[in-house]
Amino acid sequence: MIDLETLRSAGSGQAHGDGPERLGLLASALAGRPLEVAAGSPGERAWTDGRTVFVDADSGAPDRLRAVAVQASLLAAGSLERDVVRKLTRRPTLARRYLAVEGHRALAAIEDVLPPVVRSLIDAEAVARADSPGASLDAALSRAAIADPPESFGTIRARDLLASVANAEVSPTARGQAPRERRREVLAEIADDLTIADPFSISVGGGGALGRLLARALQLVRQLRGGGPPGADAPTHRTRTGAGGGVLATGIAGALEDTSVERRDARYPEWDAHRRRYRPDWCTVREVEPRLTDHVLLPAPPAHGLRRPLGRLGTGLDRCNRQIQGADIDVDAVVEARVAAMAGSTPDEAVYLDVRRRRRDLSVLLLLDVSGSAAERSAAGETVHAHQRAAAAALTTALHDLGDRVALYAYRSHGRSDVQLMPVKLFDDGMDVVVLRRLDGLAPAAYSRLGAAIRHGAAVLERRGRTSRRLLVVLSDGLAYDHGYELAYGAADARRALAEARRRGTGCVCLTVGAGTDPETLRRVFGSAAHATAPRTEQLAQVIGPLFRAALRSAEVPRRRIARR
Repeated sequence: MIDLETLRSAGSGQAHGDGPERLGLLASALAGRPLEVAAGSPGERAWTDGRTVFVDADSGAPDRLRAVAVQASLLAAGSLERDVVRKLTRRPTLARRYLAVEGHRALAAIEDVLPPVVRSLIDAEAVARADSPGASLDAALSRAAIADPPESFGTIRARDLLASVANAEVSPTARGQAPRERRREVLAEIADDLTIADPFSISVGGGGALGRLLARALQLVRQLRGGGPPGADAPTHRTRTGAGGGVLATGIAGALEDTSVERRDARYPEWDAHRRRYRPDWCTVREVEPRLTDHVLLPAPPAHGLRRPLGRLGTGLDRCNRQIQGADIDVDAVVEARVAAMAGSTPDEAVYLDVRRRRRDLSVLLLLDVSGSAAERSAAGETVHAHQRAAAAALTTALHDLGDRVALYAYRSHGRSDVQLMPVKLFDDGMDVVVLRRLDGLAPAAYSRLGAAIRHGAAVLERRGRTSRRLLVVLSDGLAYDHGYELAYGAADARRALAEARRRGTGCVCLTVGAGTDPETLRRVFGSAAHATAPRTEQLAQVIGPLFRAALRSAEVPRRRIARR
């Protein structure tokens, strides 16, 4: 286990001087496994055996950082798995062509958390050649012209890799491989520190960017090496296959900035992925009264078995005095018991203080997508809107019955100047017939500027939720599209908006019910937020408990940090 004193020594140069060893924690965070960095032979290209990255100690700090980032990203992306590496043995030309394609793909997978000095290596044309290690290998085996990889990519030593794997033969869990979403959340949180002018200063106490990155990554690396708290290596998501839907928690959240707070007609920034900066006050969000149907009496929506998995979420702590047993001493009760004993009376044995989770302490805001794409038919024959509206009704009813503060908003957009949010149920509203008539009156139309809707929903939740635990639930088919808000641009802005909310202590859950959207599209849009897909509302009960708990845990550390300010 690495302790803080060791890290401080490395930061001050006492442990390894200015050698490459100080990049070991950064390499571990990027690779998602314990990874050391050591000096290789002078003049040789960087390489890894899966446990150590060897770099030229005589190279400059920027070159060493690039080399470590490339080799670590290859391990993180599965580029050096045994089945692939076997095919590269004794074929140096093939290995070089494979690295020229796969190296760019592996870096692009974590592009948002890389410092500019590494990000500049990525070649978009090379990334477009393949979407997996197998595809990169096929490209390398083809007769297509492939330029040699940059020198900072290093090399692949297939025989050394296979020998190292044969000696280790351990499972990913035994290696301490971190859950991908935990690694990405840590890297996303610290990405800002890598974008300043001097990313190579390592002094932990002096505020160097890399030093701050390593200090924050220390807890993650302790968990990677078996030193974390009980359950630290437990996955924070589940994956289901088949008709039951699945939970996905992938993607990267990049560098974050705080956004403005909610107003009646609020303006919010938007993340421009092409220029890699925010557009300030770019979107106008308006709260619009939803249309009511003519129905007078509507049946209450079924909870679909959601109450039980949601029942243990969001309970606050109550201090219970004068208990027979407990975790601490109730001083007042002890004094009174002592006085009673001295007076000759029988003292009360209830002199302990206990802390119990009994009080509900959770506010939830649900965002329901009512854009035009929700009018598409699902495999079951109903529209996606019908499925997701039923899911919104069931979740709202279950949470309201449990005593949580819950609000439901629908959203759609007509360009950046008219993003509409319709309050179906406010936090202080009851779950009455008016709410059901508003919900029944919603109809799919227009577009989906998802990032602006998330920012406004998060601001409303922070301002009006009035609980310490907050949860933002997005019900959407994942198609973020509007005028000037297409494809990668819209997906990057939605990811960034979710990451902003988590950084301010709000857990985020994204649900897709009844839609057949491609899983890769959903990963790009929802990023590292906990995400579940299900063909029908009834199947949400199977995954909703772990999903909500994972989202609340991901927001716990930022929430405590904010509370200490």
